[in-house]
Amino acid sequence: QWQLVETGGGSVQAGTSLRLSCATSRHTLNSYTVGWFRQAPGKEREFVAAIIGSDDSTYYTDSLKGRFTISRDSAKDTVYLQMNYLKPEDTAVYYCAVHWFGVYDVTANYHDWGQGTQVTVSS
Repeated sequence: QWQLVETGGGSVQAGTSLRLSCATSRHTLNSYTVGWFRQAPGKEREFVAAIIGSDDSTYYTDSLKGRFTISRDSAKDTVYLQMNYLKPEDTAVYYCAVHWFGVYDVTANYHDWGQGTQVTVSS
């Protein structure tokens, strides 16, 4: 198992920023497609963004384009999710996972989910 670990969550005020990190000590993330998802209380887990392993191109859910940015630091073997202008509706547990087949915005197409990091945004 890859044992992905997400870090960087916290409790913040609306309008501020957070940067989440996704890494693992068991396997390199470089050259793999990694996705970020989030799950709010009482809701299904939803796709946020993915960074493609072959060329680091990026893919976002439409509603978060322009506020969230996914990136990769190959030297640190870490994938980031920069979240700006946070809103209370961004409150959720954020997860990263490794993509293994198919379209990028479906949870079933990912494996080795991390335990998640809580992001709470207050108004």
